[in-house]
Amino acid sequence: MQINEMKVEDIDLVLPLYIEYYNTYEESCWTEATAKKRIKQVLTTADSFSLIMKDDNDEVCGFAMGYFKQYDDIVGYTLEEIIISYQHQNKGLGSILLATLESKVREAGAACVELQAVNDEMHEKFYSKAGFSNARNFVMKVKWFE
Repeated sequence: MQINEMKVEDIDLVLPLYIEYYNTYEESCWTEATAKKRIKQVLTTADSFSLIMKDDNDEVCGFAMGYFKQYDDIVGYTLEEIIISYQHQNKGLGSILLATLESKVREAGAACVELQAVNDEMHEKFYSKAGFSNARNFVMKVKWFE
């Protein structure tokens, strides 16, 4: 298993994994164009930092992407996406990728990792196991336009 920093040049490597995971298992409707745009947006954000995970055959099995965010007194890291291909799930790879990411962003000066997750049992189990808890002082708000 190898984990390296992900760059814009890696978009085409992770694109099939992104589309397959979200469209098959999360019932989304990503196209190649929309997924490529989403991934590029995160990777080209100021202070972006992302990781790509490959197996021993040099095949992409997961990735995590996000960016550092400056607050008045600390720097946080916002994790936008962490995806492990479905065939590699439940083998501890997501935990390894997340722990590696946490270590690297902490070394770079982040005081915390923040994220938004789907409110379901699978995500709650994964993030709780990694030590994440629900924030008590923030509530996500949304206003949908019709």
